[in-house]
Amino acid sequence: MQHQRLYGWLILVGSVCGSTPTWADTPQQLLDGYKAEAQAESPDFKAFDSQRGEQFFNKTHANDWSCATCHTSNPAAMGKHDKTAKSIEPLAPSANAERFTNPKKVEKWFKRNCNDVLERTCTSLEKGDVLTYLLTIQ
Repeated sequence: MQHQRLYGWLILVGSVCGSTPTWADTPQQLLDGYKAEAQAESPDFKAFDSQRGEQFFNKTHANDWSCATCHTSNPAAMGKHDKTAKSIEPLAPSANAERFTNPKKVEKWFKRNCNDVLERTCTSLEKGDVLTYLLTIQ
C-alpha cells in the first residue's frame, strides 16, 4: 500500500514537472503517468477511452497519414514506414513485449510520429487513449 502511494506521488510529481517517469517498465505504468498528466491538464478528465484511441489511430490527419498508415490497421502485425519502407515491429504490447516499456523511447517516437501525422505534438489525452486502445489488442 505504501509503495502504491509513493508510486502515485512520483507519477504526479513527474507529470507536474512535465516529464514522463523514466523508470516505468510496463505500459500500465506509462499509462498511469499519462493519466496524471491529463488530470493536471484538465480537471474534467475522467478516463482514457479505447474506442476514442482506436478512432484516433485509424483516422487520417494532416499529410493524409494516420498511425495505421505505417503501423497497419492491425497493431499486432508488422508495419512498414510509408516513405522509407523500413520494417516496423508490431506496436501492440501483446505482440511485442518491449513496446511501451522505455519512456524515453516512447516519448521520442510519440514526438516524431505525432509531428509527422498531426503536424503537432500529441496531448496526454491522445497518448493515453491510443495506449489504452493498444492494450486491448490481443
